[in-house]
Amino acid sequence: MAADFDTSLFDRPEVSHYIFYPRRDPPPLDDIALYPVEVGEGISVVCRFYPAPEGAVTILYFHGNGETAGDYDLVSSLYTALGINLFVADYRGYGLSSGEPTMSHILHDAHPIFARLRELLREGGYPKAIFVMGRSLGSAPAIEVAFRSQDALQGLIVESGFSDAFRLLSYIGLPIKIPPHQGEGFPNGEKMRSIRIPTLLIHAAEDHLIPLPEAEELLRLCAAEGKRLVVIPRADHNTLMLVGKNQYFQAIEEFIKRYA
Repeated sequence: MAADFDTSLFDRPEVSHYIFYPRRDPPPLDDIALYPVEVGEGISVVCRFYPAPEGAVTILYFHGNGETAGDYDLVSSLYTALGINLFVADYRGYGLSSGEPTMSHILHDAHPIFARLRELLREGGYPKAIFVMGRSLGSAPAIEVAFRSQDALQGLIVESGFSDAFRLLSYIGLPIKIPPHQGEGFPNGEKMRSIRIPTLLIHAAEDHLIPLPEAEELLRLCAAEGKRLVVIPRADHNTLMLVGKNQYFQAIEEFIKRYA
């Protein structure tokens, strides 16, 4: 059975305040499919599904801390054009979801979200091949799903991910002193030691929020034989897809075609 990790330090309000930036989404367009997922008593996380006309695979996507699932209404066509169904998860308190976000919640909620996606694919007659993907903060729930459910996945994609959560706090300038080794938080790197499914890492060369060495460490620790790091030149944390659009989507398309 997969090990449990202590995230209590990161659930402290003075820490969460610097990690999460929830905002609400306006009502979606009529053709956007919403999928509420019950993650606690009276609490639902509302996800969005963007099916491709002939989608052979599906990406379960966990976004960054300043985004919402609704933001992907504008970019989903870049995935569906490649024949990829895109299922974008949200976090508590974000978009149309209820509740309050914490580190513990986003790890916990990733599992019922994944289960709901598998149910949706079965009910809709879609192919069952799933890749899990996470960007920035979303790398944590994506790696969590891969860590505990890799037998049900084709592969893992990490964009702008971090290996060590304590270093993440220093990167974002958390103004409180964190006692060394207090709690484990988001041990992405440690989890990567157990991940053997194909793994693609994408990172910006000029990322000053989560520096490139974080991705290099994830690559080194990953136990998969099929693993690759793609570095997008001249891009930073928030311009990676814009600056490196062709390289970004070519890497994803090649990875999925190879391992689907």
